[in-house]
Amino acid sequence: MSNISAVRPPAVREGNISITKVLAPMSSIDDQCTIRLPAAVHDLAMRLGARPGACSVMLTQTGRMKRKIEVDSWMSFSATQTISTQACEFDWRARAGPLGLISANDALKDDGARFDIFALGIIPIARAERSAALIRGELMRYLAELAWAPDAILLNPALRWRAVGEDLLVSAGSGDTAAEVRLSLDENGRIAGAFAPDRPRSASPPNLPTAWRGRFWDYRRHANRWLPFAAEVAWDISGSERVYWQGTIGAWEIHSLPNAGCADRGG
Repeated sequence: MSNISAVRPPAVREGNISITKVLAPMSSIDDQCTIRLPAAVHDLAMRLGARPGACSVMLTQTGRMKRKIEVDSWMSFSATQTISTQACEFDWRARAGPLGLISANDALKDDGARFDIFALGIIPIARAERSAALIRGELMRYLAELAWAPDAILLNPALRWRAVGEDLLVSAGSGDTAAEVRLSLDENGRIAGAFAPDRPRSASPPNLPTAWRGRFWDYRRHANRWLPFAAEVAWDISGSERVYWQGTIGAWEIHSLPNAGCADRGG
């Protein structure tokens, strides 16, 4: 689920973030998760098929997105993405435009966040400024995309959860980089929507905090998990919803910890 006014939400741009990875023995993880998580969150993880043993997921996407929010034209894209289930980290790499001449890398890792766009793979078009707004926006993206990495609900100790009515609020980070996203569920108790009232649209001042939402549908049973195979993302600007990204999932596979084997690998 990306943005840019060209390839992914402009808000999420560059910054530094240090994330501690906490790994526990396989035999103790499930008990620890049951104790740590609110009952509604643990139930969600179980419904989606989450389980101990995963360290990350890898998926492919195809779809269309807008170069700028205010224009009507779209461009097609293809992308690969990895999402950590152990820490708030992801790496999204896309090609778009005629013959895939435009490439983008949008990532949040333990050594920092980045959002870079290149032409022909080498000519810089845009490079996001390192800022707290970038980190905060990237964290919101990670939280919103938990539907594509349900094992992270169980395994990522950096996530903080609380239930509000029928929705779940999930947060991460602290201080200027603190981020929170509201997850809404469908009639089957699966993640149908993600919403943040104040996601930055720019990494540099003014940051333009703006209501931002994602929608998920077309759930399928895959690799023993329930996953949404279609999604779209939109900004709410001046009371008007502006959809700027729509995509579908192709391949999806789990990468397991060495001592857990790869029994859940799917394609």
